[in-house]
Amino acid sequence: MKKLTLVVAFSMLLQIVFAGGLLTNYNQSAQYIRMMSRNASLDIDAVFYNPAGLVKMEDGWHFAFYSQTIFQTRDIDTQFPTLNTSHYEGKTTIPIFPDLYAAYKKDKWAFSLGIGPIGGGGTAEFPGGIPTLEIPFSMLPVALSDLALINPALAVTSYDLDMALEASSTFWGIQLGASYALNDKFSVYGGMRLMPSVNTYEGAIRNIQINGTPAVAWLNGSATQLSTMAANLNALANLPETLAPILSVAGEFTLDQLVGAGQMDPVQQGQIEAGLQLMGLSSEQIAAMNLNQINGAYVQAAPGFIQNAQTLNGTAQTLTGTAGQMNDKEVKTKQKGMGYTPIIGVNFSPNDDWNFAVKYEFKTKLVLENETEVDQMGLFPDGAESSNDVPAIFTAGVGYRGLDWLEAQLSYNMYFDKDVDYGYNIRYSTMGEQVHRDIDGNYWELGLGLQFNVSDNFAFSVGGLRSKNGVSPQYQSDFSFSNSSHTLAGGIMWKITDKLTFDAGISNTFYEDDTVTFNHASVGSYDETFGKTTLSIAAGISYSIF
Repeated sequence: MKKLTLVVAFSMLLQIVFAGGLLTNYNQSAQYIRMMSRNASLDIDAVFYNPAGLVKMEDGWHFAFYSQTIFQTRDIDTQFPTLNTSHYEGKTTIPIFPDLYAAYKKDKWAFSLGIGPIGGGGTAEFPGGIPTLEIPFSMLPVALSDLALINPALAVTSYDLDMALEASSTFWGIQLGASYALNDKFSVYGGMRLMPSVNTYEGAIRNIQINGTPAVAWLNGSATQLSTMAANLNALANLPETLAPILSVAGEFTLDQLVGAGQMDPVQQGQIEAGLQLMGLSSEQIAAMNLNQINGAYVQAAPGFIQNAQTLNGTAQTLTGTAGQMNDKEVKTKQKGMGYTPIIGVNFSPNDDWNFAVKYEFKTKLVLENETEVDQMGLFPDGAESSNDVPAIFTAGVGYRGLDWLEAQLSYNMYFDKDVDYGYNIRYSTMGEQVHRDIDGNYWELGLGLQFNVSDNFAFSVGGLRSKNGVSPQYQSDFSFSNSSHTLAGGIMWKITDKLTFDAGISNTFYEDDTVTFNHASVGSYDETFGKTTLSIAAGISYSIF
């Protein structure tokens, strides 16, 4: 039996990403949630989406606070044949997902500050674990199947365990920058985003059972039985030495005759007959054999008894070693790091009706260091570092305000995922393989938002977003998967006063299920399907001091 490997790879982030690429949250305002397209924004959320366009705002101070409530469900359906269940579910509920913006505009200059969760922002909980963690335990009946050949009473028919996994991640973005109007049409922006980042992982595997009995007790008890059987076989192999003293005087006697003559007691007779039965002899054959014949049979069978005893002792040692891995295990760790993202942008407004904007966020180098509290699985050495780079992003937007009753925005985002090393797929690692999480193409998004101005102070909006990932099948696993999606959104804008505005929106993301085929040395190929749903509700206010 192979040693069970509990490679619980919490170190791979359970990606808690909503609107955005593989690692980046792009849902950074209530206006975005109600329109799904803000790359050409000239409002206060331009601090994030189009900072070069901030020079188009009125001179003065501008502030905004938005928050979202997000519900996300992740579904994993597996065809791995030995698992107790085929469905695993993870949930994330984020009551508060805040964004804070401030900008000061004076003449040709605008200075801005933005704070929000640029990555993560919540906790993913899998109360029943995930397949990767459970598969090694589900293989126990298969791995221990040979025990039934030794003794049918040792047949392994079932396993069970209690398992839970929780991972949280928050990559804060603190963005500072300055915008400058080159002339009436062109403006530029330069800034920096600080990214203090924290991942936390908590997991436990408890109450592991075999055949309804605690696994440690069952394995140790079975090991004791096998050791006893091995000792009995060794005793049978040594029987010719035990019989040697009486062979010369009683070699022609049968076992019944020896017991009758007082040369052997019934217990010894039973042990000798049991060994002969192991050799395949019938009761009639045994009754007819004399001691010389019996001794000859044992001399011939002794090497086999010794070999079988060695096998049983080896199996008993393996069971004892496996029992040592079946105790409750827990991991609790935190990873911290700081990244820096340079950002540049350009805005072009040929007239009052049209606006064009582009922005480039450079790749963020991010190294996370472990602060480990409990690590009974040996996965998070305290002080160890791991890379968690965030890809560069190119964004472009077109805005139209040529009609009093209509505003429209078209946005495009490209996430340069191919320039980031996403490491190795954990599912394959648990099976002893090193398969790189390849990226076939960069993640992109295309969004269209329409705002209908019902009056001077009230509007409603609708929007849609198409997201397409570029991950390969080798990227996907139950620890971390990405799905292409469509998002529909809607909401309102209410200008309470000239200085105070309320925005609210709701969006629902429809993810495409992705089915991936895995291969396992013991069961062959099998499929696993990954799915998601995300609902976001947002509201917030903006306030200006002219």
